[in-house]
Amino acid sequence: MTNHLFSPLKLRSLTLPHRIAVSPMCEYSSQDGFANDWHFVHLGSRAIGGAALVITEANAVSPEGRITPNDLGIYKEEHIAELKRITNFLHHHGAFAGTQLAHAGRKASMSVPWEKPRLMPASEGGWLPVAPSAIRFDETYGMPAALDRAGMDKIVADFTVATERAIKAGFDLVEVHAAHGYLLHEFLSPLSNQRTDEYGGSFENRVRFPLEVVRAVRAAWPQHLPVFVRISATDWAPEFLGASWDLPQSVEFARLLKKEGVDLVDVSTGGNHPGQQIPVGAGYQVHHAATIRHEADIPTAAVGMITEPGQADQIVRSGQADLVLLARELLRNPYWPLHAATTLHQQTTWPSQYARASSRSTEPRQPISTPTV
Repeated sequence: MTNHLFSPLKLRSLTLPHRIAVSPMCEYSSQDGFANDWHFVHLGSRAIGGAALVITEANAVSPEGRITPNDLGIYKEEHIAELKRITNFLHHHGAFAGTQLAHAGRKASMSVPWEKPRLMPASEGGWLPVAPSAIRFDETYGMPAALDRAGMDKIVADFTVATERAIKAGFDLVEVHAAHGYLLHEFLSPLSNQRTDEYGGSFENRVRFPLEVVRAVRAAWPQHLPVFVRISATDWAPEFLGASWDLPQSVEFARLLKKEGVDLVDVSTGGNHPGQQIPVGAGYQVHHAATIRHEADIPTAAVGMITEPGQADQIVRSGQADLVLLARELLRNPYWPLHAATTLHQQTTWPSQYARASSRSTEPRQPISTPTV
């Protein structure tokens, strides 16, 4: 194949210079949703490190859509300025900027993960979570209120306005978060969706609300810029739990996403049931991305325990995915893309300030030319 890890990838009007991107990783370091110096340094260092695309952590579309009171948000106009500061820096250092639009659903209003898990009370900034059905994730989480039509309409409107704010903040793409047991995944899976109306029961009913959200985001986002959707391709649920979300349904959902104008499916797994049984290992989710790519005929991104340059390169060369997203490996080494290029004998450009650390002389990295929106 002609494609490899350092070949360009065209997504509508964007052309990524290579196939390495920063996966959304929650930092739980915001106050009232505002980005700050932590986000600026965290995301900016990955651009300096050579990533072609830097995607922010889950960016809550409403205050009640946050996982914790410390989540990043894009639910008011005042959030735009700090996000714009970040996207300007990413662009100046040669990376495209993406943001993941999210609603946590029944997994909202929790403590930050490095503390003992607990539901945050109103006295500490907490709120009542919402979900497709009044089913809590586990005994640690709050009992959510089942959404009615008015609540669902508000969420669609929140995603729409958040998309419009993402344009103002200078992002080049948006990703709709429909994975990891958060709201849209909760609608998809029978484990969390036990509604008896037109939004529950059959596959066609369970995908209905996520597709309404995706349709609203795609309509609000510039047509020349790409939209991603992150999904959990399987719940990894043990058989005794009964019907759950799985890979065949994910393939069919991806076909529907393609019809809605989605440009790439970001394929992760799990997160919707505490009893999940995940066979974690090197590249353990890649075959899901490969199956969806081939059977739904849509570009995919692979993520999860991808740590070595040769491993990442093989994923692209073998046609298993079009884009490789790195998470923990880029926390360990923000400069992984630069070192990967050296390992794979590919040409890349180091920042001029760091060129003396490169194995060869380089030209200064040029800012990217972003499309006019």
